[in-house]
Amino acid sequence: TGPRGRRAMADMYRNLERWDEAEGLYDALITENARDWRLYFARGAARDRLGRWSEAEADLRRALELSPEQPDVSNYLGYTLVERGENMDEALRLIRSAVAQRPMSGAITDSLGWAYFKLGDYEQAVTYLERAVELEPASPVIVDHLGDAYWRVGRRIEARFQWQRAISLYPEG
Repeated sequence: TGPRGRRAMADMYRNLERWDEAEGLYDALITENARDWRLYFARGAARDRLGRWSEAEADLRRALELSPEQPDVSNYLGYTLVERGENMDEALRLIRSAVAQRPMSGAITDSLGWAYFKLGDYEQAVTYLERAVELEPASPVIVDHLGDAYWRVGRRIEARFQWQRAISLYPEG
């Protein structure tokens, strides 16, 4: 199997959440082509899911070195830093850059709203999270985040409505 076939297999393992197998294939592919930012990004995501953040972060930063204007990488790294409560200024800068590059992405806009939420700027969070829900109204995570922001600004009825909506969009979650 050539590199293209192994890449497809690695991506398939990642989609199936078989992180160990995906990581092994990405390792081999990176050995063959150390200049492809997409391989570092994919391996970083797998390593993050394996709970090996320091290695994942190194891969994500390498992906950005190789291709600095990648909104998906900037968003992933920024959002994960926000979730971990680390380097919040850098995280906000990364996510703002991703939003500027891909303003019609609900997921990326959600990341910016969630960053403001984590920073305690709930009004700003509401602004971005409402926009994210406009862009991706069927995302239970984004809808849930909007509910959380509404709650923090005292919009209790709207918060409950959004939470109920999130549950209806993903009843198992």
